[in-house]
Amino acid sequence: MKELKTLGVIGGIGPMATVCFMDMVVSRTHAERDQDHIPMLIFNDTRIPDRTDHILDKTKPNPLPRMIEDARKLEANGADIIVIPCNTAQYVYEEIAKSVSVPVLNIIEVTVNRARAARPGLKKLGILATRGTIEGGGYKKYCDEVGIEYCVPDERDQKVVMDIIYNQVKAGKSADIIALSGVIADMEHEGCDAVILGCTELSVVNKQYNITGTRPDVIDSMEALAEETVAACGG
Repeated sequence: MKELKTLGVIGGIGPMATVCFMDMVVSRTHAERDQDHIPMLIFNDTRIPDRTDHILDKTKPNPLPRMIEDARKLEANGADIIVIPCNTAQYVYEEIAKSVSVPVLNIIEVTVNRARAARPGLKKLGILATRGTIEGGGYKKYCDEVGIEYCVPDERDQKVVMDIIYNQVKAGKSADIIALSGVIADMEHEGCDAVILGCTELSVVNKQYNITGTRPDVIDSMEALAEETVAACGG
């Protein structure tokens, strides 16, 4: 039997995205029996304060203390690798990574690398994400490091993205795929060579409508994280 690393997942941010991530990991693991699958510790911690709220208003509850606590619990219970299937949470990535002795994968870094590999000659990358992720600067940082032009939606389209994330997916309602497709088209009109679904709630929409299956120029951050996770755990 092959030796597999135990995966620890800081979940609940949001719950549907956590379930979607687990499904992606399982479906991407080469397995012929139960024992070939990656062992996972899932902490679906819905008590973690909203990341965007804190980034935009520092008087709002800080998610970092609880996320550090969760990471340490996962490590103490045997996690060899930790992942956080939430783009906005990468704002506190460095502090979380320093709080444990096991590797913590960074969804933003993984996704930018995936976009570069998937779209040779990539020059301009569009990011669909929460306001918190955009203000947190994670995608801009990694784009700058590899010399890719970074692009975000205009105010009208950003409102559409936020509505889909918070008022539709997080609220358990159907997502407006036509509106989301319109935002993607607008980003392409702005000259983007690829567009990242930089929120795991948008990954939930992708799973339902198979956007990336028909659009090679669209990169799903959670798909990228799931595939990197499977490789890192030996699956």
